Amino acid sequence: MPRNGDFNEFRQRYPVFSYDGFTVERADGRVRIRFDFSIPGLCEFHPETTINTDKLALLNRFDSADARKILFALGLVEAVSYWKCVCSPRFIVRCGALSDADKGWWKKLWYHGLGEFFYQNGIETSFEHFVKIECDFKPERKEREIKDEYRTSGLNIIPVGGGKDSCVTLDLLKDIKDSTLCFTVNDQPARTQTAAVAGYSPEKILKTTRQIDKELLQRNKEGFLNGHTPFSAIVAFLGLYCAHITGAGNMILSNESSANEATVGGTEINHQYSKSYAFEQDLNDYMKRNFGGRTNYFSLLRPFNELQIARRFAALKQFHPVFRSCNIGSKNNIWCGRCAKCLCVYIILSPFMERRELLDIFGHDMLEKEEMLKDFEGLAGLSEVKPFECVGTVEEVRCALFMVAQKYAASGTDIPFLLKKYSENSEAGCMKSPAQLLGEWNPENNVPEKFKKYITEMYDYVSATD
Repeated sequence: MPRNGDFNEFRQRYPVFSYDGFTVERADGRVRIRFDFSIPGLCEFHPETTINTDKLALLNRFDSADARKILFALGLVEAVSYWKCVCSPRFIVRCGALSDADKGWWKKLWYHGLGEFFYQNGIETSFEHFVKIECDFKPERKEREIKDEYRTSGLNIIPVGGGKDSCVTLDLLKDIKDSTLCFTVNDQPARTQTAAVAGYSPEKILKTTRQIDKELLQRNKEGFLNGHTPFSAIVAFLGLYCAHITGAGNMILSNESSANEATVGGTEINHQYSKSYAFEQDLNDYMKRNFGGRTNYFSLLRPFNELQIARRFAALKQFHPVFRSCNIGSKNNIWCGRCAKCLCVYIILSPFMERRELLDIFGHDMLEKEEMLKDFEGLAGLSEVKPFECVGTVEEVRCALFMVAQKYAASGTDIPFLLKKYSENSEAGCMKSPAQLLGEWNPENNVPEKFKKYITEMYDYVSATD
């Protein structure tokens, strides 16, 4: 239901959102960060993030001037989750300075990162008008900056979400695991288990916990605006802070080229914006301008599409019992079997795995689920809007369906409901051949030279013809 009236009313009632400050302290084997936001006339928010450091060697001070620059930026991306409940036209930063270039940078991240939020809430706005970022930073006295000489450790940090993509990255980089830390935000069983399967002991998993302020949850109950925010940008800045204090030189993501595709056809609205190459490029520019560019931030899987990653993952059978990509079932460590994410992963893996293997993982034949026809049509490009999930592109899904249909035709078995519906649709068809998609290479990537051998190995495997 359109909420543009609510949007305008909230903006009039609450014209200012304020980023008031942040604190960081270390005690009891943890670094604890608290951010202070406020909406005058409504409430304050004080979300917290903790980093488990009891088994972690910190080469650089957790509260140095450079470390605080990263935390200040982390607060700017955390703020969007709280700002969005009223969408104040003025965002006032009271705890740090921003150049005009930086204000433009943050405005771009917020606008594109909130594209889904605006769309789902029926909000009509523009980049120019949705918010004005202002700085009102007037310290009463000059604080003594805590400075130290930056030291490097040679470590790598790999964010692990527990899905197939991070499993592929962990396997590709198995020969450097001794110099690598896994990194998790709000740890769940699949994340710890996939790291363990990849050979990482508990002390090699850098665990962080992000807590949403209960005041925001209360505002949501009261009917204030709610919706999707660029969570992967939070992972990015929190990971960069962890890289700073540990002296890690590389933060290695597992975002594929498919993350660049818009979710709503004919627009720039992308559920995965903060996983896109555009954001990766922007973040590297921001890091060089503000943090000295000490850490390489890149996705090892950026040269590849979802179909290629699925082909590689299908062979990594050690991960099959433990990986999870379902957001709905994540807290219970299950595949819910009723969401678009479950359906897409099932489809993408189907050309490369036997049906019985898929049933062992999902517990259902997702292609037999008649109630998922709407999500299926979105995934296959038979409607303009893809499901708002981290899913493959239309051409990848169609190619996977083409390959699965061939398997059924060769076996002579009955075609499942959704596949039959697709085959009967006049708009259906394979946009690119399997050989074309499996042989693709996306040159828009930031993979450093020293890591090229791993993506060459990956490409040789996924592009090989039978």
